[in-house]
Amino acid sequence: MCGSSPSIYPKSGTTWLKALAFSIVNRSRFDDSSNPLLKRNPHELVPFIEIEFAFFPQVDVLKDEGNTLFSTHMPHGLLPESISNSGCKMVYIWRDPKDTFISMWTFFQKQKFGSGPLNSLEECFDMFCLGLSGYGPYLDHVMSYWKAYQENPNKILFLKYETMRGDPLPYVKRLAEFMGYGFTAEEEEKGVVEKVVNLCSFETLKNLEANKGEKYREDIPLNAYQNSAYFRKGKVGDWQTNLTPEMAARIDGLMEEKFKGTGFFEHFYAT
Repeated sequence: MCGSSPSIYPKSGTTWLKALAFSIVNRSRFDDSSNPLLKRNPHELVPFIEIEFAFFPQVDVLKDEGNTLFSTHMPHGLLPESISNSGCKMVYIWRDPKDTFISMWTFFQKQKFGSGPLNSLEECFDMFCLGLSGYGPYLDHVMSYWKAYQENPNKILFLKYETMRGDPLPYVKRLAEFMGYGFTAEEEEKGVVEKVVNLCSFETLKNLEANKGEKYREDIPLNAYQNSAYFRKGKVGDWQTNLTPEMAARIDGLMEEKFKGTGFFEHFYAT
């Protein structure tokens, strides 16, 4: 069904990973001045299978035979067999749940229509910790892909948002290699990897005209979010300005309990 599928919980690096994947896979199709990322939001170029396919079959990118990239917010256990049993490779990125929560909370406040104002940060935080979310419990979502990765590491690439933000270059090369679009020695010498990183940087994407102000995706009617809503700060550790030490400790404790003995911490925090 697809060549590669970015699989992500909302507000964990979705937009950035989509931009990187699209830029890597299509670098031979477009030059620096004609890349669609310069004029279109990354979500238009790497569509969600559970949104575009279900509700908006007119989305033009689905008809592009050159496109092999699709994305999903679904946990691994809910993926259709046409994906989970296919040769499709999956890229999963997870983020510190404290930053994920703050990013989600501020994002949903930007919704242009819906059921009304959000609850307070404290009430939403309680719901997040209890796993009461339209996308399911965050830690269960991460765990579903962590287990799938352990069972089949050749099919799933498991990435950490904070590590990639700190030093994106080696991870972009790793991502390209995993998807079957590795950079040649000549490309590396010409700085192609750096160009991909720069084009897809938070600063570049946020300041593109397509992602500013009150612009909406043109291909989807009744979009609840302006394109600018997908670009807030992209900052690591921004939770510290919103969560109390007690709230942070609560999430950290839940994460410790969830992943203890799974090899997760050893994999991502080994020195």
